[in-house]
Amino acid sequence: MTKIFNRENNKEKRQNLRHNMPQPEVNLWKHLRGKQLLGFKFRRQFGVGPYIVDFYSPPAKLAIEIDGDTHFGPEAEQRDKRRQEFIESFEIEILRFTNSEVMKNIEGVILCIQNKLLSKTSPNPSLARRGE
Repeated sequence: MTKIFNRENNKEKRQNLRHNMPQPEVNLWKHLRGKQLLGFKFRRQFGVGPYIVDFYSPPAKLAIEIDGDTHFGPEAEQRDKRRQEFIESFEIEILRFTNSEVMKNIEGVILCIQNKLLSKTSPNPSLARRGE
């Protein structure tokens, strides 16, 4: 059986990406690490098949991508489309933000991620019964 997540053959690349994160990723990671965001665990530079996503929350099956200049243009858009289809085939949802969004509006980015995480969690039945 072929391993899908965090394959050994791209381990060095994942480590290199973690040690050399661009500033927008560093800024977002400050808000995601240590289960700070609604208690969800996030991982940096997580491998899905041959691809590596910037951030991934296994419990929420949510990937977050920060797109820099290399993601714009017809060839890049086609490449990203194939990549996204592959990742989504594992029922992983992808949220995309630009470098600029993260650098200029981190509060809005965090709010968007929180809203997505909340939509993925079911209400606590014990709270619903008590009317809280």
